[in-house]
Amino acid sequence: MVPPDPQTDVSQLRFAVIFTPRPSRKRYPAGCVEIFETEAQALAAADPANNHHAARVVGPSKSSEGQYIYYLMAWLQGGVTDS
Repeated sequence: MVPPDPQTDVSQLRFAVIFTPRPSRKRYPAGCVEIFETEAQALAAADPANNHHAARVVGPSKSSEGQYIYYLMAWLQGGVTDS
């Protein structure tokens, strides 16, 4: 994981909703992550029944494969638990 850079907006701690049928992963492609300004907005947009889970993430980072990814820091309240 690329640590957050205090001088830029790259790789920052963010609130998000992640679309994933497998919530046991630790990193997710940017195409599966929707960023929100606040935790409350992410929680309101979550729909766990349809695999949209609220989370705290760090990113984006560029993977060695050239994809932009986000790293899962924690699932938010009411979200999934690690399985």
